[in-house]
Amino acid sequence: MNFFTKITLKATDRDLYHKKKLEEQNQQFLNKANASQVNFNINAKPYYSFKHSGNSGDLIYSLPAVYALAENSSIELYLNLDQKMNYNIERGKHPLNGVMLNEKMFLMLQPLLLFQQQIKTCNIYHNESIDYDLDIFRKSAFNTNSGSIARWYFLHFAVNADLGKSWLQVNANSSFNDYIVIARSLGYHSPGIDYSFLSKYKKLIFVGVPEEFEEMRLVLPTLEYQSVSNFLELAEIIAGGKFFIGNQSFPFSIAEALKARRILEVYYVCPNVIVEGINGYDFCFQPQFEKVVEKLYRLSE
Repeated sequence: MNFFTKITLKATDRDLYHKKKLEEQNQQFLNKANASQVNFNINAKPYYSFKHSGNSGDLIYSLPAVYALAENSSIELYLNLDQKMNYNIERGKHPLNGVMLNEKMFLMLQPLLLFQQQIKTCNIYHNESIDYDLDIFRKSAFNTNSGSIARWYFLHFAVNADLGKSWLQVNANSSFNDYIVIARSLGYHSPGIDYSFLSKYKKLIFVGVPEEFEEMRLVLPTLEYQSVSNFLELAEIIAGGKFFIGNQSFPFSIAEALKARRILEVYYVCPNVIVEGINGYDFCFQPQFEKVVEKLYRLSE
């Protein structure tokens, strides 16, 4: 509809106006879907190659689809660096300054990914020929502010996996058995949530970037900071902790993939991280947050 038609229909026949508007939206959706077709005619081979340009968390959530596509074959991962970040919601200051993945993050991710038995290589993408482009969902018209990130890949690649089961494996770091492990990015905060009540619990440790830690320490002065040299170390800490508390940021994707005891702070504007399977809880209100922490603390004693 052109502008004049829209104005006229809206004033004279609102039912027809809304019908035409929906038809246009549906056609736009189909146009984008047709522009992001997947090649399903790949012959069976001993390995399959995958490209991913997105954030580290998106990469972790893509792995169930990657395993389903590869089946029993080996996996080659290529990470495409320095692609511009494009988000339409406020997510706070981001540590990568406007790109989704850079070389530092690649080097942090590589040990964790190569620790997975089926992933044989993990390299920076330099226009290699690949079997599956995991960035394809970014070309679609899905509202990526809601739903399950992992299932976005299922919808495009015609696969499925049990997201209630772990898809990352690491050796738990037993040095952190008595610690509540915390991560909270500078964005994706549910309104009205106050972490200060955690001060009544002993041994709180924060994993994340220093700026995030300094903000959290304003409400939890006894909070300790734990740096890591790579994300395999981070995953080992999360797996070894008493339980993990995080918001919709990268560390929670690891906790979810490990099926560690975990609590997710859900940001109601963008509820696209879903807790599935055992040991997982989520919240967006203060009383429920405190209740779940109390429950997990008791269970872990």
